[in-house]
Amino acid sequence: MLINKLDNVEVNLKDGHKYAVRDIKKGDNVIKYGNPIGHATSDIKIGEHVHTHNLRTNLSGVIEYEYKPFDSEPETQISIPFFMGYERKNGDVGIRNDVFIVPLVGCVNKVAERLADITGAVAFTHPYGCSQLGDDQKTTQLILRGIVNHPNAAGVLVLGLGCENNNVDIFKKVLGEYDSDRIKFLNCQEVDDEIAAGQQIIDELLNYSKTFERQPIPISKLKIGLKCGGSDGYSGISANPLVGRVSDKLISMGGSCVLTEVPEMFGAEHLLMARAQNREVFNKIVNLINNFKSYYESHDQVIYENPSPGNKAGGITTLEEKSIGCVQKAGYSAIVDVLDYGDTVTKNGLNLLNGPGNDIVAITNLFSAGVHLILFTTGRGTPLGSGVPTIKISTNKKLADSKIQWIDFDASPVLTGEELTEDLLNYIIDVANGKQTKNEINGYREISIFKDGVTL
Repeated sequence: MLINKLDNVEVNLKDGHKYAVRDIKKGDNVIKYGNPIGHATSDIKIGEHVHTHNLRTNLSGVIEYEYKPFDSEPETQISIPFFMGYERKNGDVGIRNDVFIVPLVGCVNKVAERLADITGAVAFTHPYGCSQLGDDQKTTQLILRGIVNHPNAAGVLVLGLGCENNNVDIFKKVLGEYDSDRIKFLNCQEVDDEIAAGQQIIDELLNYSKTFERQPIPISKLKIGLKCGGSDGYSGISANPLVGRVSDKLISMGGSCVLTEVPEMFGAEHLLMARAQNREVFNKIVNLINNFKSYYESHDQVIYENPSPGNKAGGITTLEEKSIGCVQKAGYSAIVDVLDYGDTVTKNGLNLLNGPGNDIVAITNLFSAGVHLILFTTGRGTPLGSGVPTIKISTNKKLADSKIQWIDFDASPVLTGEELTEDLLNYIIDVANGKQTKNEINGYREISIFKDGVTL
């Protein structure tokens, strides 16, 4: 398959790998998706396999970018569908009616897990909340604040130990104003039996959750996270472009989509910067990219230490190739905002979110930012699930057939010309209406918080 008429390589649909469609001289750029994905390290003849043995990245360090106004108009949508969601007292909307248990420190993780087993609440354990300094403690607090405030939860038990850095009193200052009917606190050191005390609070929250019923909500209220993991050579030509079309359609109906994984924008950032809604957003994108490059360099790491071994086995050679395929998930809509750790989605349209490519950290950042569900494309497969419904979309039929316990939607028919945009959109509405995703059925709902500094 030749993806773009400018390409000098095509993708073999049998294995996802690249093969030259014309002779490429040593030093010349290899072109895929109409963009350079690196340069040839030796002469490559027509028909030859193009991969790690003869292709290297062009990426280097921090660079300068030039702003150019983006004047394309988004697709207009007349008919706005509805889903059946839960409207909260503050006007937020959820697609689930869960009760969360959110530990403030890793020391009470097992208490949280026992309470979840007894009550059916959902516990989000993590190893942090104490022995952290500066930005790390702030990041932990902001991510937990986003989870506590997430509208998919009708009620939340915030579980502390009592002596941690991120104790209840400190966390309340970060949390700010809150609904005392919805959010309850428990310090385990302050009660004789933390299990009995926790169970009593959760029972109250479960009763409170019954006061909410599903009602029609316009799809413009829906917030969708965009993520890929275990990518392969098909990702950028089947599942990711499909998600991009759905993203554009949702945005045309007033919805919000969020793209993260900053290192997997490296080499494709020019495509995103060209779609900045205005100069302010452009400058935010530049800072997002260059700050993450500087983070790499501060730890003496090269910025192109990616793709993973699994990516390479699936046909992806350079970070540029992975990134250009990755950003296909974002469609072609204007970028309206750039979010940092702990920020919440507030603007309708396409948003970018700070964070690494690491799957579990990335889905946690999306969860904390307030997305209702995540579209997660994969070519290699993964059982991983977020705190919100995580729709796993396979790039190829072999994966869809072999991992039916992981995969929710098969995008492989796109490779043979099928559209599937309406099919995936209808599936999203079904999930918003209550249809469980495989990660929910399996009970795979996990978080991991980004860490950069020392541990005391």
